[in-house]
Amino acid sequence: MSTKEASANSSEDSPVTSSITSKLSSSFDPMYLDVINESHMHNVPKNSETHFKVVLVSEKFDGVASLVKRHRMIHSILSEELEGPVHALSIVAKSPSQWEKLAQQHNGEENILISPSPNCRGGDGSLPKRK
Repeated sequence: MSTKEASANSSEDSPVTSSITSKLSSSFDPMYLDVINESHMHNVPKNSETHFKVVLVSEKFDGVASLVKRHRMIHSILSEELEGPVHALSIVAKSPSQWEKLAQQHNGEENILISPSPNCRGGDGSLPKRK
């Protein structure tokens, strides 16, 4: 499995990131997992863990053509985080064959570019302001 984490922070510094990584790793046995804390792109306090992007490649997605079903699979595993600290979750969920096609198109897995999330446009104002 190839696993990446967006920051080199310890689990004490990034408990939500660590929880997401751990749960997805144990539930999906991914061949690739990248948990990216995108909170810095939003109007939240420094070092927040509220906005994430997950790139997950797993055989569990073989035969699951519906992106909605794949997202629901991930949401069910991360239900505690989504009910609590996580405000937004962007998901890229691929089967190994889909990932391999992307790798071939980009001359290797290390060259696959996942579209960046857009910068915050203000939201609904329900989150605490950045200090």
